[in-house]
Amino acid sequence: MPELPEVETVRRGLVPVMEGQRITGAQINRPDLRFPLPENMADRLIGANILSLRRRSKYLLADLSTGETLLIHLGMSGRILISGQIVGEFHHEHPAPQKHDHVVLTMADGARVTFNDARRFGAMDLMRTETAHNHALLAKLGPEPLGNDFDETYLSARLKGRLTPIKSALLDQHIVAGLGNIYVSEVLYRAKVHPARAAADTDAAPLVPLIRDVLNEAIEAGGSSLRDYRQTDGELGYFQHRFQVYDRAGEPCVICGTPIERLVQSGRSSFYCPHCQR
Repeated sequence: MPELPEVETVRRGLVPVMEGQRITGAQINRPDLRFPLPENMADRLIGANILSLRRRSKYLLADLSTGETLLIHLGMSGRILISGQIVGEFHHEHPAPQKHDHVVLTMADGARVTFNDARRFGAMDLMRTETAHNHALLAKLGPEPLGNDFDETYLSARLKGRLTPIKSALLDQHIVAGLGNIYVSEVLYRAKVHPARAAADTDAAPLVPLIRDVLNEAIEAGGSSLRDYRQTDGELGYFQHRFQVYDRAGEPCVICGTPIERLVQSGRSSFYCPHCQR
């Protein structure tokens, strides 16, 4: 499932096309994705201006001039692709409709934004902007790891007394929003922390800057493409070429040469160096 860097990469790709634009067309090709789509979705979107496009955790939020916010979640296989926009001297033509193009938005300048989701694990919803933070998918999220509310003092307090593994604690969206399996594995490797170490026994001080470093590097690389993820122009992300432990079981540690090992924690694979991480 796309994690924070992938969603942030998509947001940045969409901003030039969607922010400040009016939605002139909304083609809704099915009644549901993971959940039912909002009632009268097309009518509520057509004519609305997109005031801003922001991200909360792994969700995209488009604030509309109608006082509503469109929430978009990519799920496991969701893609948002742009066509028809003019970049410099080039005009990107609209592709032929695809089988899994479930929602297609047309902007006033002719650009088209298509949500394609083969497995339909993604989601969309419309809610009042002023109460969007209370939406069921957003209300209990922890602070953004790249925001000012996430610091050493906060993380230390949240880890204190927790006997759960540090890997599980950092994946807990109530503690910090947007972190996923890939980037937590990479952070713990850089911090030289074993993924099974108790959260309470882990020093939060080095984790905070390392989390920010890994996320920013991943965003700069356009995220990680392992299966379905694509950027808005259809290109792959490239951070997977910088993985130091994730999905490298049996390969040598880049620091000491010890083979990377794989551990299953709560049904998820953790990758680590048994020599460097304690």
